[in-house]
Amino acid sequence: MHFKLFAKEIYQNRRSALAKAVKGLIVLCGNEETGMNYRDNWYPFRQDSSFLYYFGLDVAGLNAIIDTETGEEVIFGNDAGIDDIIWTGPLPSVGEMAEAVGVKRTAPAKEAGAYIQQALKKGQKVHILPPYRFANRLRLAEWLNLTAKEVDGIVSEELIRAVVQQRSIKSAEEIKEIEEAVTISAEMHLTAMRYAGTGMKEYEVAAKVQETAFAHGSRLAYPIILTVEGQTLHNHYYGNTLKPGNMVLVDAGAENAMHYAGDLTRTFPAGKLFSSRQREVYQAVLDALEHAAALLKPGIPFLDVHNKACEKLVEGLVAIGLMKGDPAEAVAAGAHTLFFQCGLGHMMGLDVHDMEDLGEQYVGYNDSLKKSTAFGWKSLRLGKPLEEGFVLTVEPGVYCIPELIDRWKAENKLEVFINYNVVNEYRDFTGIRIEDNYLITSNGSKRLGKYCPKTIAEVEAIRE
Repeated sequence: MHFKLFAKEIYQNRRSALAKAVKGLIVLCGNEETGMNYRDNWYPFRQDSSFLYYFGLDVAGLNAIIDTETGEEVIFGNDAGIDDIIWTGPLPSVGEMAEAVGVKRTAPAKEAGAYIQQALKKGQKVHILPPYRFANRLRLAEWLNLTAKEVDGIVSEELIRAVVQQRSIKSAEEIKEIEEAVTISAEMHLTAMRYAGTGMKEYEVAAKVQETAFAHGSRLAYPIILTVEGQTLHNHYYGNTLKPGNMVLVDAGAENAMHYAGDLTRTFPAGKLFSSRQREVYQAVLDALEHAAALLKPGIPFLDVHNKACEKLVEGLVAIGLMKGDPAEAVAAGAHTLFFQCGLGHMMGLDVHDMEDLGEQYVGYNDSLKKSTAFGWKSLRLGKPLEEGFVLTVEPGVYCIPELIDRWKAENKLEVFINYNVVNEYRDFTGIRIEDNYLITSNGSKRLGKYCPKTIAEVEAIRE
């Protein structure tokens, strides 16, 4: 095989657990190759994560079915012909791949639809996950004799809940893979801190960060954010020049050979040292991260961790003079969202935002805790109580967004908590984010991966 697998028993046990939780016919779509600008110029292939979790096969053109009534498992796909082999080299047969993950039966790709139709005729319920790629939506529509729009109406909440329950709790084998991905991610950030210098373009540094991932046999878990305009939360423009006085915000993570992700952020001065006001805000963000990390344990709602981290952040901003009043009251009123507009963290695993394709209401929330729709709160992807085995990020930040500052100031919004005269002096401050990854343990948490410097002294020592 040209891809890595866990022991076949792991996949068998995962499928067995899923079959006990869901009754009927479970259909799991793999992904196809997808053309960027014409058919044969493909995007880098990425297998569907749920397909990887249950079947492990990192190959395009495969789909799978689990019949929970008969116990039968089938992988549908076509063996490579000579026209394929001259381009790809020899590949294992679908049967050989199936054997490697403990599946006894395979069939040509074209037979999947007939198999599903036969199950429907017998009165079996067919369970599908929400398709996020249109090719899979069309394939499911064809198999089920539906229009593409009608596919959404038969997505199985029962299957979603069962998959989320399983994938949320990381096994020892998974944690090892995530540790590797986070360690490689730390190396990527160390590369950026050591290499970046004033006069360089952002893309020069970003190229070195990506090179580090590739040099460790990995690829990017998501597009690199590397910017001197850190107030833009997802900034993928790399054309700015690093200048004295700038801060460089780098959000970058590796996806290792088994497709597990790391997700780290560091912010450092473009020159050798932070300015005095940069140091003050940086320390406020770091204090919020460390306060949040100390709270992590089974049973605590992550929404509470978010709230407490925001209160700690406000404490620091009050000390600087940007905010005023009681931190808890300021957070309850939402005043902190002028500076911290996003959520504190999210689940992480085979996806950098783990299982986000299945719906945040299932992954990050539950029946008794619904996601807020309010500004600054609606971006919190995780709110429900933590459980042993969860892997998640903690990533507080401060973002001084001139357009947002102007809008709030024009309304004197929440002026009881905000010193707008001082805030106006920070219009050009940009942004700071610091992010680490954690495993929830039986009595607390463990920071994952190689330590990546994050104190002011540690960062500045590297920049010297």
